[in-house]
Amino acid sequence: MALTGRTALLAALGSLPVGILAPSWTGMLAVNAPLLLAILCDYALAAPVRQLHFTRSGDTTVRLGDSAEVLLTVVNPSRRRLRAHLRDAWPPSSWSPGTDQAASRHRLDVPPGERRRVTTVLCPTRRGDRRAEQITVRSYGPLGLAARQGSHRAPWKVRVLPPFTSRKHLPSRLARLRELDGRTSVLTRGEGTEFDSLRAYVPGDDTRSIDWRATARQSAVAVRTWRPERDRHILIVLDTGRTSAGRVGDVPRLDASMDAALLLTALATRAGDRVDLLAYDRRVRAQVRGRAAGDVLSAMVDALAPLEPELVETDARGLSAAALTHAPRRSLIVLLTSLDAAPVEEGLLPVLPRLTQRHTVLLAAVRDPHIEAMAAARGTVDAIYDAAAGDRAQAERRRTADQLQRHGVVVVDAIPDSLAPSLADTYLALKAAGRL
Repeated sequence: MALTGRTALLAALGSLPVGILAPSWTGMLAVNAPLLLAILCDYALAAPVRQLHFTRSGDTTVRLGDSAEVLLTVVNPSRRRLRAHLRDAWPPSSWSPGTDQAASRHRLDVPPGERRRVTTVLCPTRRGDRRAEQITVRSYGPLGLAARQGSHRAPWKVRVLPPFTSRKHLPSRLARLRELDGRTSVLTRGEGTEFDSLRAYVPGDDTRSIDWRATARQSAVAVRTWRPERDRHILIVLDTGRTSAGRVGDVPRLDASMDAALLLTALATRAGDRVDLLAYDRRVRAQVRGRAAGDVLSAMVDALAPLEPELVETDARGLSAAALTHAPRRSLIVLLTSLDAAPVEEGLLPVLPRLTQRHTVLLAAVRDPHIEAMAAARGTVDAIYDAAAGDRAQAERRRTADQLQRHGVVVVDAIPDSLAPSLADTYLALKAAGRL
């Protein structure tokens, strides 16, 4: 049994005149006995909580930053009217900060034998699976003096997907892809590796593309158009080890890498290439293999959603072996990891020859813009020390990148906002050069 504030107020108001006019046990009993009787009657008339039935429906997926609606249907099979307060509990990261009180609590008024539906709006602040916790119901009597309280469970899961903020860059990269495919007349063209067709010369075309034989047979100058090869295999390898747990600004390294992987996947599937995913640290955390072009992006988003960094050092040899297993023939292996000197020199460099022997390897890493700001700082004693530290960090990254490039690795080093478009541009450049 739960007593309400109304009960406490009535008890106080009744005790006040007794204490002033007739301070005795008889006076207290005269006031509290009727109140106690009213409380018991109110409790008896409250709808039973344990007989209630709950079912859920609504959204099962939502992108990070958007809201999801989960519908909760409450069935009152008893013969008493249900007047209740309901709390629909979810994990703390299911709400925007400070909004859980208003979003999770509902008022109910359900006549006997009927049902009502309430809507809980979730605004998740983290990726992953959010599972409904217990439902707490407090059923009040008609007088509002006492209440029955109980808990129920109605399982439901909402998967919070990566936000894919880099999709805004997709239209411009698709336009560039159409230029490479020869479907659009442009001033600059990619060479590609496969002959596509002949078309009329446009000012700015490379004169080396002029087909003189075809030009001699017609009155206009004809140029050859080239098309990048299709149906190439791309394996995106996501490092989920210790270094992926660091934050660069407001964005975790892992989330920035995911965003770049999604943009590359969307672009490559449009280009006719096949894309697989492997997330690895000391074991395989997620994988997407053999999906059709129309399904691979949604499958990858679903696989990345629950992925979290593991606070362990990545096993570079195991990662290399897993990558070779997932890429049995020549492929573009895109490794999304860090450019920290120690993990690269001690772990990655010794196993690179196994990867670069058969595959084109592209390493993409997130660069911290704060380091550049430190390197540019001057004017005060503290700023000079920050500048020296920033210079050392930049020099170390350049040295690590140079080592990788000497091993034949293509390196993309960019701040979080630029990583996804830079990776897409590098992919298009490799495709235009016939290096896939």
